[in-house]
Amino acid sequence: MMLPTHALAGMALALPVATVAPEFAGVALLAGLLGGSVPDFDMYVGHRKTLHYPVYYAALVVPAVALAVAVPAVWTVGAAVFLIAAAAHSLADVFGGGLELRPWEGTSDRAVYDHYRGRWIAPRQWVSYDGSPSDFVLSGALAVPLLFSIDGPLSWAVLAALAVAGVYAAVRRYLPSVAVRALDVIGPRLPEDVRSAVPSRYRDAHPEAFGSNMSD
Repeated sequence: MMLPTHALAGMALALPVATVAPEFAGVALLAGLLGGSVPDFDMYVGHRKTLHYPVYYAALVVPAVALAVAVPAVWTVGAAVFLIAAAAHSLADVFGGGLELRPWEGTSDRAVYDHYRGRWIAPRQWVSYDGSPSDFVLSGALAVPLLFSIDGPLSWAVLAALAVAGVYAAVRRYLPSVAVRALDVIGPRLPEDVRSAVPSRYRDAHPEAFGSNMSD
């Protein structure tokens, strides 16, 4: 699933906190936004492995929620919601597409890395790929309750996420071709350390620019 969907899902998961404890609404919604987004900060550094922890995030949720209930404060509530959103992000990616350059082809057996078991979890493809029409519909469905429930700067964040989701969904199918064409020009000229850091999904799709295939 695309980053805007995850960000909106994190905020939606914070809505019960905002309803039950309105004094923590702001921090909960912000923590949900961040927790839903942060795992994808590994987009070009071991994507869905470096910052995706489907088991460990989930394991930390129970003590974090217990602490937030026992000691309600900005930092305990924020930490609990952040971990819930990050766990949901890591788990939700299992139900999307794989890590190949064109995930709609369904050729990858890698969705999210399970550090606990030391192996990749295969994609389920309930949402066929990030930026798919169904992914955009999911973003819209998540945005509706948020727009009816919140106002101020965070409501603008919801609208911005929905706008980005729409643009990304519109161009998603074209992005791999654009990336490969760009690599035609710059790939052979990149320093070796930069070339080795390019994700394998790009290198494998363009081996003449990068030489032998390397794995992330």
